This record gives sequence, structure tokens and C-alpha cells, in this order.
Amino acid sequence: MSIEAAGRIEQELAGVIESEFDATRVPDPGFVAQHRRAARSDHRWFRDDAERAAGVSGFEQSLNGLWRVQVAPNPASVVPGFEQPGFDVSGWGTIPVPGHLQLHGHGTPQYVNIQYPWDGHESIEPGQVPQLANPVASYVTTFELDRPLDEGERMSVEFRGAESALAVWLNGRYLGYATDSFTPSEFDLTEALQPGGNRLAAQVFTFSSGSWLEDQDMFRFSGLFRDVVLLRRPAVHVEDLRVTATLGEDGAEVVVDLQLYGAGHASVALEGVGELTADAQGRFRIRVADPRPWSPEDPHLYALTIRAFDESGAQTEVIAQPVGIRRFAIEEGVLQLNGQRIVFLGVNRHEFGLNGRVMTREQTEQDLQLLKRAGVNAIRTSHYPNNSFFYELADEYGFLVVDEMNLETHGRWDRIRYLDAPVEEALPGDDERWRAALQDRAASLFERDKNHPSVVMWSLGNESYGGSLLRDLADWFRGVDDRPVHYEGVHWDPRFPETTDVVSQMYTPAAEVEAYLREHRDKPFILCEYAHSMGNSFGGVDRYLDLADRDPLFQGGFIWDFADQALEQVDRHGRTFLGYGGDFGEAPHDGDFSGNGIVFADRTPKPALQEVAFLYQPFRIEVGSDAVSIENRSLTTASSAYETVVALRREGELLRSAVLETHVPPGTSAVHPLPFAVPRDAGEVTVDVELRLREATRWAEAGHIVARGQGVVSGSRPRPVRRGQRPRLVEGAHNVGVHGEHFGALFSRLHGGLLSYRFGGRELLTAMPKPSFWHAPTSNERGWGGPFDDGQWLLASRYARPVGTQLRTASVSHDDEAVTVGYRYELPTSPRAVCDVDYRVTGDGRVAVTVSMDLPPGLPELPEFGLQLATSADAHLLRWYGEGPDETAVDRRLGARVDVFEQDVRTALPPYLRPQESGSRTGVRWATVTDAHGFGLRFDAEQRMEFSALPWTPYEIENAQHPNELPPIQRTVLRPALQRRGVAGDDSWGARPLPEFRLPRSGRLEFRFSFTGVAGG
Repeated sequence: MSIEAAGRIEQELAGVIESEFDATRVPDPGFVAQHRRAARSDHRWFRDDAERAAGVSGFEQSLNGLWRVQVAPNPASVVPGFEQPGFDVSGWGTIPVPGHLQLHGHGTPQYVNIQYPWDGHESIEPGQVPQLANPVASYVTTFELDRPLDEGERMSVEFRGAESALAVWLNGRYLGYATDSFTPSEFDLTEALQPGGNRLAAQVFTFSSGSWLEDQDMFRFSGLFRDVVLLRRPAVHVEDLRVTATLGEDGAEVVVDLQLYGAGHASVALEGVGELTADAQGRFRIRVADPRPWSPEDPHLYALTIRAFDESGAQTEVIAQPVGIRRFAIEEGVLQLNGQRIVFLGVNRHEFGLNGRVMTREQTEQDLQLLKRAGVNAIRTSHYPNNSFFYELADEYGFLVVDEMNLETHGRWDRIRYLDAPVEEALPGDDERWRAALQDRAASLFERDKNHPSVVMWSLGNESYGGSLLRDLADWFRGVDDRPVHYEGVHWDPRFPETTDVVSQMYTPAAEVEAYLREHRDKPFILCEYAHSMGNSFGGVDRYLDLADRDPLFQGGFIWDFADQALEQVDRHGRTFLGYGGDFGEAPHDGDFSGNGIVFADRTPKPALQEVAFLYQPFRIEVGSDAVSIENRSLTTASSAYETVVALRREGELLRSAVLETHVPPGTSAVHPLPFAVPRDAGEVTVDVELRLREATRWAEAGHIVARGQGVVSGSRPRPVRRGQRPRLVEGAHNVGVHGEHFGALFSRLHGGLLSYRFGGRELLTAMPKPSFWHAPTSNERGWGGPFDDGQWLLASRYARPVGTQLRTASVSHDDEAVTVGYRYELPTSPRAVCDVDYRVTGDGRVAVTVSMDLPPGLPELPEFGLQLATSADAHLLRWYGEGPDETAVDRRLGARVDVFEQDVRTALPPYLRPQESGSRTGVRWATVTDAHGFGLRFDAEQRMEFSALPWTPYEIENAQHPNELPPIQRTVLRPALQRRGVAGDDSWGARPLPEFRLPRSGRLEFRFSFTGVAGG
């Protein structure tokens, strides 16, 4: 059957090499492309089955490698004639392609979130480009064809990413021009090729009219940052293809439909099904009985093989096209996959790593494996199309992708939002000058990605307000495809609600989402961005998942975002650190606002990932003293697919473990008795239930924990009561001494505090303990102005003074068992507050501490309430019984489990881009901090406490702008606390923690714990 003629290919090849490039058109919004080949599907073609099996095509020739480059500061300074074959570029420098100019000595990276990079430097209007600072890179490389062109073959070059505009020449002849940094630009070379060496030249403009449409929250770079590839087309070639395979409503049968565009004849076969037959219109079809649907849990792909033949019957190429059979649509008012409601357990993902936006397939696959292990099922390509291999991998690993076109004009929208500019200033808004650019970007996205089953929604872009052009663009998408259309900007500009098929918002608190849905039931609701994971964050996110369980119209969201955007830098002392906005000498910039990931820039997991994995797990597990309840939230997978392991522990000691056979079908719940009895006389024990992979997969090893739950059971086992003689009391003029057989404590009347605590002949305190009300502000706290509001508590922590006249600052009392020494501290707050600290010392050296305070009305909220101590830096081994293993907070602790954990204090501060309060543990029953010989301190809580052991004080942490600026380690700082304020998670610029995760602002606060010396065995 003949392949349908490719009439959509928009160029006259005979005229491509005859025109000249006009650089004065670069600022024209309507100058989108010239002589560029039309967008097409991203399928690959091979010469034979052996190439197809190896994944190496003889029709492709990579031009990646070192190119010659020269960078002019602006278009007026470009070296004329550089593209001509005789121009000598031997004195030019070299740069790797793909690569960013700014990371190879040509300019500096610039991180801005909302601001346009030129803001404040040049005053220009939309469409105009900076004149003083618009670097233009001239690239040159040479190549020889790996073999001569066969008769009828054509050759093109494909630039898969060029930021922001690109002009191309071959052997001095102009080939074409293109904008849109994030979709391929392909140009025909055939008529300009010559035998032997060929000289390919390209000019890349940092700023073009298209730059107004690319104001995403990201580092700004320029250059050829994706692959450059030569592509051969045989005389008989499939130029474009469209495959659809939609699961029927009953799921029993599906029709796979294929359209081919090109010339010649073709045969098509679907692996395991049979040959496709063609109808009179040239469409190939086949019915698939009992199909295996594609889904995140089972991303099954059928192999579709397409063979093209010339008139003589000789095969000219073979194409391997994966096909995922699935149905994604709004059905019964909600988003459904294969007839089942879905919840997006999603993340936003910039295509960004330590080499900027230069990403390899291998790096991308590692990202997706990490996300799969964390239970993520959906990715939004914020805010531009990714490399084509991302979508191939998403198909294979099973991710629901919201595919976003390259559009954001946030800096322009701010003029309307904050400066009262008229709606007419919206970009693109209703301005017809931008229609061609938008349509081009939409078509480039759609045509390339249309065959990927992972793509379930088209997104019109991000934070570009609204307008008729976006409305019309949504209609265009609906006219060419049946996938829903997404756009969040309707929330801010509601003139055209039909622009989006879903209600989409950003960072709306869960309670407000619920209130909205009480009044609006017309569309599914998603949060295209939520849980702004900047620094030590991601608190209270469970409220969103609970709402998704309660209300079918709320269908989840996408965490902002996957990984920190940061680049390696070296400080003046030769130490490496990760740089953020402003670290490269650029201005304007937006500081560390690029540090929003659930993983660090090097893909090391942040502590928040522990919470993500728990909240996104496909099973909810509730463990009691004699049974476990398992709720299966999967779409297709029963619990029996995994091995369920139950473990009984007491303070880290494994008492029993067993495998529990379960079979909980998707969408159901069941209760199973535990496989053993939990002893009632063993004190506090934990029962852990884990669902583990039975076998290794592409994304995890066998035994990987897919879901888990824990029950804490308190029994009747009494703890031994330590008794002994009352310690010896020595009341000196300046000091109060309390001494026992192995210890001595010295309380200063002169300085107003515990001056010394010696145990086993060693001093264990290196600073006087003080009440602690302050911590180094987190990114979220800085965002909503916490330091300004709470600054009194910084003064209170640093400058509290003992109440009383000199030499009378300590109150001393005793009973039959202990001596109690107390201090009252006056705090520099307004109104004045006082804090009491009492030390009750028993004969065995145990010091029971009570920190208490009656809060007067009118004071700001406390960041924390506890005590700060310091001991020797040699005591760097932390061991605790409480929640872990990663750091936790009162509003981010569901992902933790209770057990005994260990950590080196020297690495206990997570390396957030900007140091801040972190490294704390919640639910701590006891903790020890010792040296390598086991000598140090043990802390016990009457109930539970938060506990922090770090090498630095909060003040040292706060003063550092980067981890490498933290001072050399001199001590171990210990901060047991009643509570620290929650880290919050809705956003990083206004959302405080939920009320239940804050300390009270009135009434009495009291915190009790004890410490004692411990000696190594």
C-alpha cells in the first residue's frame, strides 16, 4: 500500500540555499523560522533489522564534539563572513557541543525566576532585544559523510536544542533560521553538500524575540545545548507517522490505527498480534483482542514494525515504533486512565543537572529510576519540551506526562499583577503579533511527541496570564488530538475558562482547595505546582493526599520540584560548593530560590524524599497490636505481587520477623492478623510491615520497599529506677558544687548557669547551657518574613541574663535524693518575658532539666523551645531512639519510622544550598553523643523530644551563605527541645506552618529531659 504523500512538509528544497540571512529580523515576533523542515514524529529509521536490534542507525551521524567558537557581545560585533569556507577559524577557541557557552568561559550563568535577564539594564518592549548585551556565538565544525549519498537520498542536520535563536550555513550557503530553544530545528543540506569535507556554520543569538516567551524559573544560558545530528533519508522514506491505540470502553478490544506520510510502499506488523491492513485511504489498522493496557504500574509497549519498500520491492528502511494501548480522558467528570480515576502523584522536573540543561539519556534514566522508587507516577515537563529520549523512557518506565510547550512570560504578567498595568499588556494576551510563534511552538511539541503513550495532557505553558491567543491554541490542540488541555493561567485571567479542560492552580492550601470544590464541581482540579520544596521544607503535604482520597474531583498535583538548580563553583580557598543566583557575578538574580528540589543538584536525596516516598506509596498500612490493615490504592496491582514482611523490634533489637501472605486487590482494603503475638511485657516495641519487590526491576533491586507502615505498641515493662545517695553539696561564694562518686557539676552564681559537668574525670560541657528560642531561619521562614517577626527570640537566645543581684543568681534546694539548682533568665523581649531552668542532680550523676516559661501576651511566635548545650567536637557519634533515619520536623514525620539510628554529627547538617535550621529529629526517646571510645552524654525525655546534634550553633549556620562558609568544627552543639516550629510546605514566600505545627503564643511552656555522662565499654 502506498504511503500517503507528505504534503505537510513546509519547504521548497530548491530554494533553500539561495536566500540570505537577515539578522535585523531577529527582534520580529513574526520571524519564527525560515527554511526549517516541518515538525514531525520523533521516530527513528534503520537500514535493517540488525541495526534496529542494536539501536544504532546507519542513517544517523552525530556531530557532537568540539566545535570552533567565537562570541561577539552583540549582533553588531559579529565577525562578517565567518560562515564562508575560506574564513580562517584556527585561532578561535573550542567548545563542546552539546554545551552551554556560559559554562565554558563565554559569559556567566544567570539565575532569575520572574525577572527578565535584561531588566534594569535596557528598557525594551516585547519583541525588542537588548542591543548592548546580546551575545552572539558563531560556531564552525567540519565533517565528512560516513558514506556517499545513494541515489535519491537526502541529508539534513537536526539541532535538537539551541538557545534562543539559530541561523545555519553549509559550505557558505545559507540553510535557514529557527526559534524555540527546546524543540528540534532541522534543515536540508542536500544541495549544499560537497565531496570530502563540509563546513557547517551556525550563529546562536542569546536573545531573540522568542526570549520574551522563555521567562521560565531557571538558569539562563545560550548555545547549542542538545545533540546535533546528520540524518539521511532514503529515496523511499516514512517522513512522519501517527499511531493511535485507544482502549475501548469495555477493555476487551482495541483498534491500532496508523497513518504514514512519505512515498513508496509499506508493510506494518504488530508484535504478537499480526499484520496491519490498509484501507482505501491508506490507513493501516488491526484489531487487538484482549489487549494489555499501558499504565504506570504496567507500562507495556507493543512493538510496531514498519518496513518501507521501493517500486522494485527492495526494503529501504525499517522503523520500530513502540505502541502503548491506553485510554486517558475526562470521563464521568474526572480524569481517568483506562476507565479508572487517577491521582497525579507528580513532580515538576526541569531538565537540569550539574552540566546545566545538557542532559544525557543515562542521566535522565537515573532520574526516572529515582522517581519510580519514590512512588512518583507523573511528571510535568516544567516549562518546556524535554529531550525526546525523556518521553521514550517515560513510556518504558510508566510515567503520566503533562507535556508543556515552551512558553512563560512571568516577568510581563507581574506588571499586571503588581503594577496595575492594563490587561492589554499581557503577553501573548490578545496580541496577534505573537500568534505565529505560539502556533509554531505548539505544533513542534505536538508533532514530535504525539505518539508517546506517556503524554496524557498538553500544557499551553506556564504563568503567562491569559488571552484569546491561548484560548485559540487550546482549540487547536483539541482539533488535532483527544488528550485534555491544561493551562493554569485561567485562574488569574478568567475571561476564557474554556482555555483549559481542568481547573489548575498553584500552591493553594489543601483547605482552600476543599472549600473551592464545595462550590465548583464542573471540572477536575489539579495543582500543577504544590509543596514548594525549597530548603528544609515539605511540611504538611499529607493534607493534600488526604483530600485526594476524600474528593474525587481533586486529582493530585506536581511537587515543585524535582532537583535543585545549582552549579559547581570553587571558592577562593579551593573548596567546591554548589552555586546559586548571584554566585557568578550576575545581576539581576534571585538568589537561592533555585533550590526547590526533593533531591540535591547532584541527585543525592534530600530528607524530604523520605516523606515523598511515604505519601506517594500505593498502599496505606495501619498496624495495630494484633492486626494490620492494608488499603490498596493501586490501579491494577494486588498486594500479593509483593512480599509482605513483618518485623518486631524493641529499641533497635530485632525480636521476630515473618512473611505475611496477603492478597488485597486494587481499590480494596483488608485486615490481616499479625503472624505472631506482640508481647505485652516488653515495654515499647515497634511492628513494621513492609511490602517489598519480589524480583529486581529496571528501577529497583529485589527487596526494595514499595510501601510500609509501623505500629508502636507500649507494654508494661517498667524501666529501672535509679536510686542512690544524695550527691554532696558544696555551696561556695561564687559556685555551687554538686558531686558524686563519678561526676561533678559546678553551677556558677557569678555567671548564672551550669559551668561544668565532669563525668569519669572528663569535662563534658564546653559552653554554659542556655535556653534556646531561635534557630537558623529556613528558606520558608525567610520567605514569609519570619526573622523580622521573630527577631526578639534571637536576642532572647543570645542575650538572656540571669535575674538577681550578683552572687545570688542561683536558687539551691535539696531533698533526700537530689540537689536542685535553678536559674531565672530575663529575656530582652517586649513585653519582658522570663524563663526558668532547673537542674535536679541525683547521686548517679543524672541531671534532670526543666525549662519553663509563662508567655506574656503580645510576643511573636517562638521558632523553638529548648536548651542549647555544647560538648567536645570529639563527641561526633550520634545514636538515637526515635524517628528517622533522615531528619524530620513536626509537620514532616510521617515518612519516618521509630527505631535506633546512628549518624556522624559532622555530616548531620543536610547540605541545603543555603545553610538553615535542619538536622533535627522528632519523637526522640533517648539519644547518645559520644566519641570513638563511647565516652560522652546520654539524653532522655520524659515523653518525647526533638533533638539536634550539629557541629555549629544556629548563629554560625545562619551567618553562612553556603555550606563551605561554615567555620571549622570546634564543638558539638546539642539542642534538645520541646518542639521546633514546623517547616511548612505550601509555598516559600507567604505560607506559614499549619497552626497545629507551631508553638503556642500564650500560656505556660514546660520541657523536661535529663542528661548524664556515659563511659565507653
